Amino acid sequence: MQCPRCHNLMVEQSFEDLRDDTGSLCFKGWRCITCGEVLDPLILSNRAAHREPMSGRARQKRSFIQIGS
Repeated sequence: MQCPRCHNLMVEQSFEDLRDDTGSLCFKGWRCITCGEVLDPLILSNRAAHREPMSGRARQKRSFIQIGS
């Protein structure tokens, strides 16, 4: 698998979530050996459900004019 962030190798790994309140402490996911990006089924489903930002709606940059020196 290729990392979506840096495009390097990802390896399968077992993770432990000690603060999980669902009772499931261990889960499998993928970790990039270069940048450390972690992906698991929950992260992937959240990213798929997240809408892309709308283009053309960014804030306008304002320039400040200094009066006097």
